[in-house]
Amino acid sequence: MLVLSRKKDESIMIGDQIELKILSVEGDQVKLGIIAPKNVKVYRSEVYLSIQEQNKESLNISPELIKKISKKNI
Repeated sequence: MLVLSRKKDESIMIGDQIELKILSVEGDQVKLGIIAPKNVKVYRSEVYLSIQEQNKESLNISPELIKKISKKNI
């Protein structure tokens, strides 16, 4: 893990196209601005983990249901 210190209005570059900018620091909360290309998806970690869990659950479809769905689409 890389650990960097930044102050308000300073930023960190990730590669050539992603910039993390420190917008404000209030107590123990830091507000970040993320500048990235539109094709780069940016999520809070708890949202990302929820999406991953939902994707895993969607893979647990019974073979019978898959057969029913595929017969309807033929």
